[in-house]
Amino acid sequence: MNEFAELSYALDTFYFLICGVLVMWMAAGFSMLEAGLVRSKNTAEILTKNIALFAIACTMYLLVGYYIMYSSSAGGFLPNLGFLLGGENSVDAVTAGGDDAPYYSMRADFFFQVVFVATAMSIVSGAVAERMKLWAFLAFAVVMTAVIYPVSGYWTWGGGWISAVGFSDYAGSGIVHLAGAAAALAGVLVLGPRKGKYGKDGSIRAIPGANLPLATVGTFILWMGWFGFNGGSELKVSDVASANNMAQVLVNTNAAAAGGVIAALVLAKLWFRKADLTMALNGALAGLVAITAEPLAPSAIGAMLIGMVGGVIVVASIVMLDKLKLDDPVGAISVHGVVGIWGCLAVPLSNDGATFMAQIIGIVGIFAWVFLASLVVWLIIKAIMGIRVSEEEEYEGVDIAECGLEAYPEFGVGK
Repeated sequence: MNEFAELSYALDTFYFLICGVLVMWMAAGFSMLEAGLVRSKNTAEILTKNIALFAIACTMYLLVGYYIMYSSSAGGFLPNLGFLLGGENSVDAVTAGGDDAPYYSMRADFFFQVVFVATAMSIVSGAVAERMKLWAFLAFAVVMTAVIYPVSGYWTWGGGWISAVGFSDYAGSGIVHLAGAAAALAGVLVLGPRKGKYGKDGSIRAIPGANLPLATVGTFILWMGWFGFNGGSELKVSDVASANNMAQVLVNTNAAAAGGVIAALVLAKLWFRKADLTMALNGALAGLVAITAEPLAPSAIGAMLIGMVGGVIVVASIVMLDKLKLDDPVGAISVHGVVGIWGCLAVPLSNDGATFMAQIIGIVGIFAWVFLASLVVWLIIKAIMGIRVSEEEEYEGVDIAECGLEAYPEFGVGK
């Protein structure tokens, strides 16, 4: 019995770690997607943001964020404050048996959670691309990953008050994606649109990305990484029921992404008379975000339909935000925020244990906290150091202004 418990513990820990590695690989996906959807003169800077934010997220969550998220009392509102990680599980605890026996390493749990924090922060970088100061962004990343995300994480996955009302979010449509989008929206409101994006007559000018093949590769990397994102959230795989659940989660995740692509592409063709690649890419991500809140309970067909609704929503949302003059170069607020809300609301459609009221409370609680806290932090950073590059630097490209090099040095200024 003891040997079986240790073997199961080892298997579940290994599975958890590998899923975390897949989620970490999503950082590459975000980097490639964002680098493909910005102009060539801003590519090196967006890549610098992505690798720096990942390092900052890992460091701040290690120092304080993980403790805030998982070391507080059940049902509470104010989290405990503390530093670093707790102890590791002992052999005796693992082999004792019973419902309370740990079945994976606490370090594996930290590793899986820290890459989720980085994912939430990655959402922000695309929305504020091409006109934000690098160091202002990184200053915000420190606060977001150390405090803002961990507090709402405590309220939900950490067992706080939102969890207590019955909010259900299997892998983070609201907890991760809506939170990242809420922080991004606050940043976009303070920052303002890119120069030339909106005409004085109210016209909307398209600013095409520099490298759509790169953006497509990034989307496929994210699609692949999502199997770890959702699959790892089953938390174990060492028994028949859990193994079957993980298989169902991966099938549903894939079906939702495919449905999102098809729906977004068809709608783009009907609406714009063109098969818009960027809408197809965002459709895939929308399908993935939509199913993340409940990838286990629906049938595969149900998951596909949830993803298709996400694909329709994201196209409509991108157009709507442009009309509202909210400049989001990669569509992050629509993909992760608007569709994240849909994902949370879709949970009761297949999960009898969830209610629409609990889902709405969770959505409002997460959005209100992250948006308002982020807005305050953005305004403080703006007052202290400014958050926007100069008009000249924006014209020349933030690669030169912020990084002193170009991703594509053979291209001229302003391309």
